[in-house]
Amino acid sequence: MITLAAETRGFLSPAGVEIVFLLVGLVTLGAAVVTVTTRQLVHSALWLVATLGGLAVEYLLLTAEFIAWVQVLIYVGSVVVLLLFGLMLTRAPIGRSPDADSGNRPVALGVAVVSAGLLVTLVVDAFRSTWIDVSPARGTTDIMGAALFRHWVLPFEALSVLLLAALVGAIVLSRRTAPSADGAGEDR
Repeated sequence: MITLAAETRGFLSPAGVEIVFLLVGLVTLGAAVVTVTTRQLVHSALWLVATLGGLAVEYLLLTAEFIAWVQVLIYVGSVVVLLLFGLMLTRAPIGRSPDADSGNRPVALGVAVVSAGLLVTLVVDAFRSTWIDVSPARGTTDIMGAALFRHWVLPFEALSVLLLAALVGAIVLSRRTAPSADGAGEDR
């Protein structure tokens, strides 16, 4: 009888992985909040690294190792570096930037809270009684690679064009001519 009670878990009896998942999720949520609330652009990019790294840890806890490494290599490694290069090439202010704050924080907070509440309500209602089996066979490179490159090739290519356009835009903005005293522009 005691072994039977120990083997069956109820809906609210979490395992160690679920507790770690929740704790990492809270840390990731905190890093995401700091990412969008800080007034220093470089600090915001570095907090974005912490947020995306926490998301990669969540993928590892869900036994999706391939997606976790894609998260680290592409988003943490490439997108954040591209963002930092864009900040440097456009000569964005390194310290506090008053231009980054529009004064609409209360409205943005209200919209964010309503959107998050709606999203949580929809997800909880849709998956209320669904249990996901996170067996190791579902997160392997072979299975995930076949699914990604069979069905998701076009979005990956569209994202690569978007990133290329962002890089070209950053280069163009960094080459913008500065006005001189007589009104004619000259290259920097």
